Amino acid sequence: MAVTSKELSPSLAALIETLRERLGAAQVLTGDDVASRQVDWLSGASCRAAAIVRPGTPEQVAEVLALCHQARQPIVTHGGLTGLVHGAEAAPDELALSLERLAAIEEIDPVAGTITVQAGAPLQKVQEAAREVGMQFALDLGARGSCSIGGNIATNAGGNRVIRYGMMRQQVLGLEAVLADGQVISAMSPMLKNNAGYDLKQLFIGSEGTLGVVTRAVLKLQPALGDSRTALVACPDFTSMTSLLTHLRDSLGGSLAAFEAMWQNHFALITEQERHQPPLDTDAPYYALVESLANDEDHHRQQFEAALEASVEQGWVVDAVIAQSESQRDKLWAIRDDIEGLVEALSPIMAFDVSLPIGEMQDYVAEVQARLEARWPQVRLAVFGHLGDGNLHLSVGVGSDDPDTRHEVEACLYEPLARVKGSISAEHGIGLEKRDWLSISRSPEELTLMASLKRTLDPHGLLNRHKVVPWTALQT
Repeated sequence: MAVTSKELSPSLAALIETLRERLGAAQVLTGDDVASRQVDWLSGASCRAAAIVRPGTPEQVAEVLALCHQARQPIVTHGGLTGLVHGAEAAPDELALSLERLAAIEEIDPVAGTITVQAGAPLQKVQEAAREVGMQFALDLGARGSCSIGGNIATNAGGNRVIRYGMMRQQVLGLEAVLADGQVISAMSPMLKNNAGYDLKQLFIGSEGTLGVVTRAVLKLQPALGDSRTALVACPDFTSMTSLLTHLRDSLGGSLAAFEAMWQNHFALITEQERHQPPLDTDAPYYALVESLANDEDHHRQQFEAALEASVEQGWVVDAVIAQSESQRDKLWAIRDDIEGLVEALSPIMAFDVSLPIGEMQDYVAEVQARLEARWPQVRLAVFGHLGDGNLHLSVGVGSDDPDTRHEVEACLYEPLARVKGSISAEHGIGLEKRDWLSISRSPEELTLMASLKRTLDPHGLLNRHKVVPWTALQT
């Protein structure tokens, strides 16, 4: 439901009018223009903010934050709105700060291997700009067409190629951020080596907009690799799948870019809906989608095929299909990337994103399955993940996702992580959804330090309030 002008406090109504004067009326959305926007891809929840403010330059972002700071007005930053932890939710007494107009590619330096972009630029736009100069931006994830660079930075995005190139943190050389009071922190150094004091950019990478608003960034580019080899394989047991991972890392000479594991419950669920023709039998306990990137086509093909043949000989792989064209590659990846299929099959779906030591994954999944089945015998669980990164995605359907049920399901998935020192969030962030479970993955001392940083940089608690850091920690 849209917030009406009558429901606004006099101070908030006055601030909105000031923002219209400074930015232009078209750049301050209210009423149905706000309610028509979704803030959560998975749930489809509508935006409830009092207004959506759309600055067109980093300077305007600073001006907006300065005005909000003076008025003690809370703000929620909006990027591509592809998050899954309710990090973009805004209350009716909050403003949403959208960076959608800050989408420029400012500079590309092929010699230095850098690209300077504004925070609202979609990931795909940055990837395409890199390709135009014969290079690549290595970060890649399914939401590439919608997610923004600023959001990727704010959440320290992971994706499909972390095993080779690392998280978003590894792609950022410098950035510019605006603090809660409008002060601009420009750490836009393009240098890979820069030990001139504290690395201030790290404060904002992964902070989910709670410490400042990222407006620009200098990103690292990588050499373009012209040949990709992709295969889907079936493994007889978990040990075989991890042996395959080790073998491919060793035998492919550093070219392994992706190792996406799928438990049988995920592979069968996705292929049984007639959305995808299963390229392999669906009765194997584990599947892996593997991809290698290199330049020498002939050598790379021989190397990739030899590595898979050796895996079959060792018994680590019982069946395999190698993509022979880009179209076949896309069909294999479509099985792994079909989140819509999971949503359709498990609705109302609860999706989880955790990380833990690879050697603990089999027992962890078995424990989660047992705990869920003890409470909901009808439960459906689908598991896949970036195995080489220690990252698992678990999708759960129990027939309901009301708050009490969700809390019970969360306990089944999060509590076992404490024993193995795992993380409640591998790449999706904390937002509102995981905030109250953060103590499983962070010590009391860490939580205290996080709260101290928040109070120092945002003393009035205006930026993405209630997100990430538990509210109780901020009161101490």
